[in-house]
This record gives sequence, structure tokens and C-alpha cells, in this order.
Amino acid sequence: MVRGGAGAAGRVWARAAGRFPAPSLWLGTLREGLASEFEREVEQRRLFPWLAVAFGLGILLCLTITSGPPILPAPLVVAALLTAVMPFLAARPVALALVLGLAAAFLGFAAAAFRVAQVAGPVLAQTNIAPLVGLIEALDEREEGARLIVRVESFGTLATEQRPRRVRVSFKKAPPLKPGDRIAATARLLPPPEAARPGGYDFARDAYFRGIGAVGSLVGTIQVRPPPENMPQSLRIAAAVDDARNALTRRITDANGGQAGAVAAALVTGKRGLINGETNDVLRAAGIYHVVSISGLHMVLAAGVVFWLVRALLALVPVLALRWPIKKIAAAFAMAGVTAYCVFSGWDIAAERALIMTLVMLGAILVDRPALSMRNLALAALIALAREPDGLLGPSFQMSFGAVAGLIACAPLIGALGLRGQNAGPIGRAAIWVATAIIGTLATTLVAQFATAPFATYHFQTIQPFGLVGNALTLPLVSLAVMPAAVLGILAYPFALDLPVWWLMGLAVRGMLTISTWIAGFERATYVVPAFGPAALAAMALGLVALTLPVSRLRWLGLLPMAFGVALAASPMRPDISIDREGAGVAIRAADGRLATLGKPPNFVLEQWLKADGDGRKIGTVLALPTARCDRLGCTARMPDGRVLALVTDKRALGEDCARADFLISRREVPPGCTAKHILDRPFLAAHGATAIRLPAAGDPIVTTARRPTDVVPWRPLRPPKSTAAPANTVPATPKVPETDEPDLSPEGSGKPLQ
Repeated sequence: MVRGGAGAAGRVWARAAGRFPAPSLWLGTLREGLASEFEREVEQRRLFPWLAVAFGLGILLCLTITSGPPILPAPLVVAALLTAVMPFLAARPVALALVLGLAAAFLGFAAAAFRVAQVAGPVLAQTNIAPLVGLIEALDEREEGARLIVRVESFGTLATEQRPRRVRVSFKKAPPLKPGDRIAATARLLPPPEAARPGGYDFARDAYFRGIGAVGSLVGTIQVRPPPENMPQSLRIAAAVDDARNALTRRITDANGGQAGAVAAALVTGKRGLINGETNDVLRAAGIYHVVSISGLHMVLAAGVVFWLVRALLALVPVLALRWPIKKIAAAFAMAGVTAYCVFSGWDIAAERALIMTLVMLGAILVDRPALSMRNLALAALIALAREPDGLLGPSFQMSFGAVAGLIACAPLIGALGLRGQNAGPIGRAAIWVATAIIGTLATTLVAQFATAPFATYHFQTIQPFGLVGNALTLPLVSLAVMPAAVLGILAYPFALDLPVWWLMGLAVRGMLTISTWIAGFERATYVVPAFGPAALAAMALGLVALTLPVSRLRWLGLLPMAFGVALAASPMRPDISIDREGAGVAIRAADGRLATLGKPPNFVLEQWLKADGDGRKIGTVLALPTARCDRLGCTARMPDGRVLALVTDKRALGEDCARADFLISRREVPPGCTAKHILDRPFLAAHGATAIRLPAAGDPIVTTARRPTDVVPWRPLRPPKSTAAPANTVPATPKVPETDEPDLSPEGSGKPLQ
């Protein structure tokens, strides 16, 4: 038996070797297959879109990894050297593609560095109450008061190098103001607030790139002074446009009344301040909030209406239809019309990106190219990123380009869903047309929702399960009634013949709101999911890019990073302790697994904590920690694992709490002799910002902070130390932000998705 064993084993291995190729043969076959698929990508000219991906990676590195201002010539020199090498790689297409991608990445890095230097301006370092004199650049009316963007002439005794150039302020009651007015008032200004939690939305960064160096409110009397004689022409034009937008907003609102008028006005002018919170929640629950923010949908529909009208009018004249390129003429008029509409709607960041994409698509018609192609999308992305590299970090860019990329990739499949009825009669053809339109709307909405889901859940922590139903029922109203009426109303407005048009538009908007309210009434119309980290988002974004850009079977490789990203997102690391960036309050995971509060965290901060935890409760229903004991000096609480946490508000409590607390949190500076195990006091919070702590079953606590003291970024002002007694950076904590000045994390506040 033993003698025959060796021979039997040899025969088995021989059969296996004949049935299964050797590893070298497997590798050779795999290499040949990949080379064949790569050649197909080259033949289909699908490598160009990857330049936009490489360009974006360079931007991402510059804005997230660097510490301190990069030297702008450095990436340009490297990109030039890489470009010089390319002629020598003509016979090696893979190496040429890699070098070209590296050059694009360094150019993206350079674009981001240039943008940072271009918008550089002073950022207020601490809260200051002083007289403010400045020019109103923009004014957004709200249900109560308004919000202003003011170009600052003077603020107290601050020198020019310390004074913000532009501030955002709100007021509740004031004399009638308009853009272009020169005002003088007492203002309470503070630095733009940073992230409310580690990994959360950083309003300070976005404000910096918008040129806003402080936020706050106006108090007392507001005086309107004569405008300066040397007012810049650009400011005069911007103020005049914004004033016209406000006038049209009031006209549309008055023609309809109520929230239908507010939504109708927002659809035309982009002014959303008159839409109340309840209506916003209803539109979000129905998954159609994107229709009230000027973005891709509006640009495409506006351009489409102008294109169709011009082409139809020219086609009525046989001589022109036969001799003139009426399609190209209509495209040129559509380009001019959509650009004018973008200017009038405020030239918002999301609208600007949508305009670039629309102009590229219409420009393709002028040069006899397919309007909707991946190359055109990549070109639009390159232009948008070169113009505003910081937009890459926001949900607007990510969701809009992700949705369009998914629609282009799935266009053949969506087109195949259309019904055919060549031999059908008039009624049959009409029924087929309606059914095809419904199927197309459902398919495109489904694709767009899948393509934007990673970005939406990362930025907003919400999912609208019935968004497909909401879009399917409301988009026909928007496309066939609301937007055509908007274009017609704008054309009739100069002749004062627009009021009947706005009234008819309001009827369609009321129907849209009725449908949205019905959908918002469904159980779980809005589902809150726990926040996941940037690693999961990066993996899912890579998977989406790999699934949409290639035309060969290489696209299926995108399933690997997509699955990995979904796995990471499905197992988020939720903190057990969340600490406000100012030390005003704490959220602790109670014995029932839900968050409970200690102290008085700001409502906005608490709302962000709940959403990041996947908790859909309203802030008013969150209870204080049951084990908490509070008095005028602070609070103490025993956590579920037995450790003690102390929140100190008065220095008289430091002696006792330092001796018994495992975690000591205070808005004050704790003296060096404190024996608490973990101290998070004023210097710590000033240096690290919002803090989250996880308590593993074994081992030390895991601390995560919104920023590191060693990080040097332009949108974070350096604050001088007040004391040398503390062991950490002794920087004064960021003062409390009033509720009215907190950043808006809704789509209208941080960028608009395109669906």
C-alpha cells in the first residue's frame, strides 16, 4: 500500500497538471486578456476621462494632505518634466498613459494651490463686537429678517491685515435694505464655525473659499449711508443683479402666496430663504429637494426649452429650415440663454458647474459631436475643477457628476427599455410614448439614485427610500409645466405680462407639494444611517468610476472596491462620547445604546451628533443622561462601564472633579496639578476642535479629533496663546456660535445634488 502510494499520487498530480494550467499560464492568459481589454479602451478613446480622475486626485492631495501653503512652481515643474518625457514613450502605450495621468495629477495639485492663494484673505480669530461699515453685496430675504453678504470697509479698530474682506451677517428687524447699500451698524462677528464632529462638514473651509472671513449678526440700529464714489463696477453689477432677483422673487411669491409661491420663486431665482422648514423637510422626504436649487436639472430644462423654441420657430420658415443649420443656431441661442439664466440666478457654485456641463454638451452640437458622451463629461469636469478645485470636496460636484456618469454608462440599457410600435395606430402610439416616458423616468431616476447614494449618505446621513416614487410623480410636472412656465414668465416679465404665468406655474407647484406631502407621510420616508469614514467613500467612489468610465469588461473590476467600500460603510465606528468643540456639552452613549446629553450642547451640534449616530430622533426628544448629577458648578455622570465623566463649568469644581473623574471636560483651562486620567479642557479643545471617544472593551480609549494641532490650513486662523501654564497648546477656545449663525448642512447650504 505504501509502495503504490507514491505512484498514485504522481498520477493524480499529472492529471491535475493536465486539467489545470500552471500558474505561469494563468498569468500569461490574464496578461493577454487585460492587454486586449486595454486596447479596446484605447480604440474607443476612453482613456481621456481618466485625466479628469487624475486631475481630481491631485486636487484632493493638495487640499487634504498638505500642511502649510505649497510652492506653486513645484507641481508645475514636475508636470512640465513629465510632459517632456511623453514623446519618448510613443511605443509604450501603458507607460505613456501612466505618465500622462501623473502629469494631470500634478496639474490638479497646482490648480488647487493656485486657488488657495487666489482666495487668501484674513479670517477673524476671535469673537468681536464692534461697529461695522460696509457694502451689501447680496441679500437673501427670509421669513424673519434677512441674511447679508457685506464687503467690509471697517470693523472696529482691526487693521487691514486682520479685518475680513467679506462677512455674512443676519438680522431680524431693520429698515428696508437692498444690495448696493452702504450700511453702518454694530455687528457681533465670530470665526466661521468648524466641524461639529470629527469628519463632519467644515463650514470654515467652505466659507474661506467663498471669501467669507467671519459670520455673525447685526444688533441695534442699522444706518444706510451714501455709497462711495469709487464703488467697483463688478460690485455695482452684482448688486443690481441680486436686487433684480429679490424683486422677481417677491413678485412670484405675491402672485401665488404661501409656500407654493416661495417654492415657485426658488425654482426661478434660486432664492430659497422664504421656504420654511416644514416645506424643506417634505421636499427632502420625497427625494425631490434638488428641484428647488438651481443646478443641472434647471440648466438642462432651460436650455432645452430655448433650444426647442428657437428650432421650432426657424423650422416654420421653409427657406431657413432648408438652407440654414437651424439645429446649430438653436444650440447657440440655448448657450446664450442658459448663461444669462445662470447669471440672473446668482451664479451659484452648483449652478456654475451645471452651466459648464450644459455648455459643453451644446458646444458638441456646434462641432457635430455627440452631445452626451463620457468625453464631454470629463471635459466639463476638468473645466469645473480648474475653475474651482475646492468644489471637489463638496456633495454638489460629487453627486452631479456621479449621476451623469451613471446615466451615460447606462444609456444603452435605458434606451433598450423603450417600447416599439411601428404598426400601432394613433392611440397606440400615444400610449407607447407615455409608457416609454414613464419607464425612462423611472430608469434614469433609479440609476441616478444608485450613483449618488454613496455621496448622499456620506454627507447627509439620510436615505429617502421613496425618492424613486417622488421623482417619478413630480418630474413630469416640473419638466412639462413648471420649467416651461418659468422660461415663459421670464420672457414676459419685462412686458409686465408675467403674473398669469406665475399663477399657472403656482398651480403646478401646488401639485408637486401635494405629492411630496403625501410621500412624506409614509412610514420611514426618511431613513437616517450612521456616518461612515472617508475611506469607505473613497472606495465606493473608485468603484463607481471604474464601473462607469470603461467600455470593456474592465469595468467589472469596479465591483471589488465598491464591495469593500460598502462593507466599511456597513460597520461604522460610532463614538461613545462626543464633545462639543467649545466644551459646552457632551453626548454619551447610555445603557440602552442611544445618546443622552450632559450639559447644554448647541442644538445644531446635537443634531449633527444624532444624524452621525444613525439616530432619527428630534433634538427636543433627547433626554439627559439618567445617571447625571448637575449643579451650578457643572455635572458628573457615571457611564455604563462604570467610569466617571465630569463636565466642569466653574473653576471651584475642579478640585473635587480632578480627583474622581476619569474624563474631565471643561471650557476653562485646567491647572497642571489635575489628576484626572483624561483631560479635555479649553487648550485641548482649542487645538483639536470637536472630539469623539470610543471606549473599547479592553484597552485605552480611542480619541478622534476634528483636527490636529500640527495642521496648518489657511481657513483656520492662528490664535495667540494666552498662557504658558497648560501642557498643550494654550489657544482660546472658539466662542459659542449663535443658532442663527450655524452653517446649513442641507443641500441648499452645502451644494446641490443633480438627479
